[in-house]
Amino acid sequence: MYNSVDELQAALNEQDYIAERGLSVAIYLALKTGKPLFLEGDAGVGKTEIAKVLSAALSTDLIRMQCYEGLDVNTAVYEWNYAGQILHLRLMEQEGLERGQMEGELFSERFLLKRPLLQAIEQSRDGKTPVLLIDELDRSDEEFEAFLLELLSDFQISIPELGTISAAIPPVVVVTSNRTREIHDALKRRCLYFWIDYPHFHKELNIVERKAPDVAPMLARQITAFIQDMRSMELFKRPGIAETLDWTAALIALDQNELSLETVQDTLGVILKYQDDVEMLDPTTIQNMIDRAKVEAQRAYTP
Repeated sequence: MYNSVDELQAALNEQDYIAERGLSVAIYLALKTGKPLFLEGDAGVGKTEIAKVLSAALSTDLIRMQCYEGLDVNTAVYEWNYAGQILHLRLMEQEGLERGQMEGELFSERFLLKRPLLQAIEQSRDGKTPVLLIDELDRSDEEFEAFLLELLSDFQISIPELGTISAAIPPVVVVTSNRTREIHDALKRRCLYFWIDYPHFHKELNIVERKAPDVAPMLARQITAFIQDMRSMELFKRPGIAETLDWTAALIALDQNELSLETVQDTLGVILKYQDDVEMLDPTTIQNMIDRAKVEAQRAYTP
């Protein structure tokens, strides 16, 4: 798909995703070897965005499976359309078909509801290479995690009524985890691993300027410095890049050109999602953070 890491990095850059060298190498190797890419990191650091950007860069479909507690095969792989089967069964009974014919009709692809994992396998059989995103695997149960082992090892799915369906070309698989629980080693061994950390100041500033080109240059620097300072605090949930961009959009909507105590207090709910975190930022603390952000923004300013 790409002849070098530099070529891949340039393709990601064209999609406005700024990836450091280590992450670019991990993605490149995943594409070259056909192995799933397992990404861990705090919420909001850009794990899910990688799958979206890859599908756009590769001009292919993105198939997303959002994990949650209680996720099972019926939701993730396939399910039979029971209502349609019952209706069809009554029609066949009226026509007087034999039992064997009825079973062959009922358990056919006509009544098979294909979920994300089966969709990814089938698309690859049609000569396409979709990007399969298994998002927030740590939210699912260990039983479902064990089920994924067959898929990630052999890229095949067994359906008792139809047999085994195998991928002709393995899909590009991106698995993400916020590390709310540990993922089993057996699954990690089948993947290439990379930890995505919060970005440093200049990388995050670059992201803000790319994603929000209308932001005033000095405000962009102040926002970035303020968020970077906030992440050093003992918060229950530190703000990710997503919150940085949301806050930038909010300040642009309020026609702000620089940070002020009133504006920050009014928009804290855009950055912080827990009341305990909000209460940590009293007016004095916020003003001190604003002052430090302005100093850092001025230091980073290059006319």
